[in-house]
Amino acid sequence: MKIISWNVNGLRAVLRKRALQWAIAQEPEVLCLQEIKARPDQLTEPDRHLFDNYISLYNPAERPGYSGVVSYCRNEPQDIQRGLGEPLFDQEGRVIRTRLPEFTLFNIYFPNGQRDHQRLKYKLDFYARLLDICDQLNASGENIILCGDFNTAHREIDLRNPKQNENTSGINPEQTVKLHPPRRRHGSLQ
Repeated sequence: MKIISWNVNGLRAVLRKRALQWAIAQEPEVLCLQEIKARPDQLTEPDRHLFDNYISLYNPAERPGYSGVVSYCRNEPQDIQRGLGEPLFDQEGRVIRTRLPEFTLFNIYFPNGQRDHQRLKYKLDFYARLLDICDQLNASGENIILCGDFNTAHREIDLRNPKQNENTSGINPEQTVKLHPPRRRHGSLQ
């Protein structure tokens, strides 16, 4: 199965530039876009027709021009859930969960903790809620795929200027440990 994930930083802008043509030409079974900053009714009719071969699943933010994700699926998912079931997080349109026959797919635009760490607690709480959900799904035998913009660098190589950003939200150890904790699986740590 081919899945493409891309933070487009504005769906209407990439559509105007015809930048999504490449992704559509790859014929993915699922196309996950983050930071769409748009609602479906804001797309032109021709732009909406680009996705005629897909089921369009939007989760826009309540605030216009902010955040939001969309998943385009070739086949009808078995289940669709928008958000994490927590109003504090769900108003920003950051998650679409689709259950497909082989796995559950999360399309996520993770919060940014901000350079001044203003939203770091919000971001860490988001992680905790998501990991609780994933742990429950894993415990029930679900296969899980997470895709999206994590807004967290796992290692220095993931950043253009790691030394200048070592105290910036998104690279600090507290976040990378929270996002990548050792997990128990079948009685052993992995």
